[in-house]
Amino acid sequence: MLKQYRDTKILWIDTSKLSNSPSYLTYNKKTQRHHHHDLLMASLWRAVMGDSPPNVDDYDGVEYWANPERTGWLTKQGEYIKTWRRRWFVLKQGKLFWFKEGIVTRGSRPRGVVPVATCLTVKGAEDVLNKQFAFELSTRSDTMYFIADSEKEKEDWINSIGRSIVQHSRSVTDNEIVDYDSNR
Repeated sequence: MLKQYRDTKILWIDTSKLSNSPSYLTYNKKTQRHHHHDLLMASLWRAVMGDSPPNVDDYDGVEYWANPERTGWLTKQGEYIKTWRRRWFVLKQGKLFWFKEGIVTRGSRPRGVVPVATCLTVKGAEDVLNKQFAFELSTRSDTMYFIADSEKEKEDWINSIGRSIVQHSRSVTDNEIVDYDSNR
């Protein structure tokens, strides 16, 4: 939940829900305090630096359910609590959305979204994570990790996202769009 503080939106974390989460482990109160502090400081840093996560309500006009560029299941690592969750991904109009359910309709609400114009790189990450079919998507301020179900799915996602990055980059005009696959 985003809360407004003066002119800045800050991600507000209900810590009572964190401490009850099965993936949230604390060994003592000191560790818990440090973890909550780290989450709040990361939120404050993003708000001050202008890197706050996009508000999915800002993309209500995108019909993610109609003719997406790419869809499929990926396993995504959480941003703060580094658990892995299987999510349905939709690449459409320069944005990568993810959903909890695999059926996306007009009434579906994305769990998150990344505008590909903010992305710098997309590449394999098996060596980084020591996990098969892993890849990463990097922005100026963050690196997100994903795991596909096969090598082909991994390569297809890397190529689709890479093409979308090139197409939606602010530094590329329509006349300069190149085939992302041709650089191999």
